[in-house]
Amino acid sequence: MRNFWNFVLILTAATAFSCSSSAKKSDKQEESDIIQIEQKTDEEWEMLFDGKSIAKWEKFSGGEVTGWKIIDGELHNSGVGSDHGGDIITKKEYENFELFVEWKVSPQSNSGIFYHVQKGVTEKIYESGPEYQLIDGKGWPTKIADNQYTASNYSMQAPEGAEVKPVEEWNTTRIVVQNPHVEHWLNGKKVVEYELWSDEWKAQKAAGKWKDAEHYGMAKKGHIGLQDHGGLTIFRVIKIKEL
Repeated sequence: MRNFWNFVLILTAATAFSCSSSAKKSDKQEESDIIQIEQKTDEEWEMLFDGKSIAKWEKFSGGEVTGWKIIDGELHNSGVGSDHGGDIITKKEYENFELFVEWKVSPQSNSGIFYHVQKGVTEKIYESGPEYQLIDGKGWPTKIADNQYTASNYSMQAPEGAEVKPVEEWNTTRIVVQNPHVEHWLNGKKVVEYELWSDEWKAQKAAGKWKDAEHYGMAKKGHIGLQDHGGLTIFRVIKIKEL
């Protein structure tokens, strides 16, 4: 009888070990599946700046990019000085997309990220496409309005609950456009959303800074733009996924 119960205990232990091994194998398989999904997701993104080249960009005014520099894998605008390069845009146009950007500003600096930018309709980039504002809000020397702080839809919608890193620290931005819905994200938090061309949006445009800017925000497709406006702004990863 004792031999019989010993056999039962051995058989039970072996079965438990076998189940445990299967579970571990299943966990590893699940981890592998997750990695494959992430890799597939990464393949959906187009790198607009990879730390090495700005071949996918051109000057908003036309021609090759000047003034902007790649330093240690980072894209520096020309800031203030004789080598002022001006605003740049992607050579390709985008309609519905998710844009991801890593950036940081220097003290008292101001820049922006644009979308649906149109070439040839105006001499000023900000009179064409809406702008996700980037600014040293705490150190800016003059008073600015609520809808002019970082992550705002500049001079239109003010951000809510935006938490900007101190100057010269990296921030992450996501801009999601699915016409007509737009979302602004800052450091993992959604801080602005609006509907392009809605009655509310049109009323805001008519009552504000863009009332005389005929082409502002009217295009349904256009270029991504980066502003070379005042002071130094540095960009790192810039990638886009079409939706």
